[in-house]
Amino acid sequence: MNVIDAHIHLDTYEASQREEIISNLEKFEINALITVSMNLESSKQNLYYNLNHHNIFPAFGFHPEQEIPTKKEIDTLFQWIREHQEYMVAIGEVGLPYYKNLEQKMDYLPYIGLLESFIKLAYELNKPIILHAVYEDAEIVCHLLEKHSIKKAHFHWFKGSKSTIDRMIKNEYYISITPDVLYESEIQEIVKIYPLNLMMIETDGPWPFEGPFIGKWTHPKFMHESVKKIADIKQLDVELVYKKLYENTKTFYGI
Repeated sequence: MNVIDAHIHLDTYEASQREEIISNLEKFEINALITVSMNLESSKQNLYYNLNHHNIFPAFGFHPEQEIPTKKEIDTLFQWIREHQEYMVAIGEVGLPYYKNLEQKMDYLPYIGLLESFIKLAYELNKPIILHAVYEDAEIVCHLLEKHSIKKAHFHWFKGSKSTIDRMIKNEYYISITPDVLYESEIQEIVKIYPLNLMMIETDGPWPFEGPFIGKWTHPKFMHESVKKIADIKQLDVELVYKKLYENTKTFYGI
């Protein structure tokens, strides 16, 4: 049964691991990769993979868990995205620096302003947006998405309150589930609540996982275990879950 990795940082893998992933996609029934970007250079690298591999689909953006870029850097990135919009399936990864803020309290206003600019760009280009937004940050992001009438939003590796989940479901925002669904009760509870028709799967690779994956480098083949666990949690036929997750991703990204 085919799967699609809805969120992977392909450009940040070691070269040998990246080559192994790309060369073995068919072997592990991985139909496509949605590879997200960290910044302009990352976006350029992901464009290169797209131009050389028919089953790699890039998203262009700026990961929020890093220092805010200068105005010149932002302007350059936005101009480059506009010039290469035909190659991307989404704006992403963008969002708010929740984990960086845990380490050192930060001024959130520049990050919120940058995210709102990306949201406006997604609207302008009529592209989906891939979001890094968890817990209370997700509420801020929901407000911005609603403010700018964004419908096609994908919250990757989402964690948050029941009220936020209810709001996201009402707005028909998508989430994607990582391999930690096999051992993290918090993710398992979200899977129970969230509708299957608004769900995708991802690895967020090369991020490492624990449980049955401890000591292994993250490969998209892990997603097959995620599908089985989702089916188990939702008490649904595993083939039905495979089919629905696959169709959801293809439809959301238009691939």
